[in-house]
Amino acid sequence: MDEKLLKDVKLNEHFTAFTILKELDQRVTQQGKPYIAVTLADQTGEISGMKWEVTAEELADLKAGQVVAVSAIRQEYKDKPQLKILSIRKTTETEPHDPADFIQAAPLKKAEMTAEVTELVFKIVNPTWNRIVRYLLKEYQEEFYKYPAAKSNHHAFTGGLAFHSLSIAHLAQAVAKQYEDLDESLLYAGALLHDLGKVIELSGPVATKYTTAGNLLGHIAIIDEQIVLAAHELKIDLFSEDMILLRHVVLAHHGQLDWGSPVRPMVKEAQVLHLLDELDANMQSFDKALADTQPGEFSQRIFALDGRMVYHPESGSAN
Repeated sequence: MDEKLLKDVKLNEHFTAFTILKELDQRVTQQGKPYIAVTLADQTGEISGMKWEVTAEELADLKAGQVVAVSAIRQEYKDKPQLKILSIRKTTETEPHDPADFIQAAPLKKAEMTAEVTELVFKIVNPTWNRIVRYLLKEYQEEFYKYPAAKSNHHAFTGGLAFHSLSIAHLAQAVAKQYEDLDESLLYAGALLHDLGKVIELSGPVATKYTTAGNLLGHIAIIDEQIVLAAHELKIDLFSEDMILLRHVVLAHHGQLDWGSPVRPMVKEAQVLHLLDELDANMQSFDKALADTQPGEFSQRIFALDGRMVYHPESGSAN
């Protein structure tokens, strides 16, 4: 079977490909016949699809997270790409079968990000914040550099969590040069910790889904709890101003109560972290949309950008 990347498939093209079966939902038509709705993914992106006729053997053999061999036709449904799947099966041992080979990854290697994080931690000169950051990054070292930053929105790729956190830290360094009274240590600590709860909220980089804790608590409540537990373990006064400020910056990073923040930003560093988080997430959403859109055309509506379409200029000013 010739390998075809999902990004390269044109409208109405019949193709075959190896992909990850990222999501699988077994459904029943109004006539009582089983069918499956799936999301397929490779290094270049993901796309949803339907297989309208399925056998009991297929239903028993297919599981989310597998590498599958697919034959399909790319179509559109409500202005969004969708696959009509003709056949789908789990790959054999002689075919590509390692999910890691099909997962999108951060632009930076783990070693590069680890070196940058280490350098950044040294710049957190406040001893309380430094100890908390070191403790939690050590506790979740493997997950921090492996997990995505989201299930399907911004930075939804392997290493996306660390890459997003570092992007915010880079932005914070630039902003701190403009506004010299900002506490850089608090900003860097907030950048590294604000989304760390996603290592518990999400299941991992392959076939990512929300865990029970993720659905019931959310990553903001989860990371605040982890900060509290770290303070207890390190015997740090939980109600010192340093600890309250660190918790506030993390708790307020979504900015609005109806966006999930338990509190709104009430110190400058919390406001800056919120704005930089929103900026970095939006820019990555734009980049993803532009990569999937031809010059001179509009993208499909992007959920992460409030349903807006993105235009790809023909001038070449956009990637």
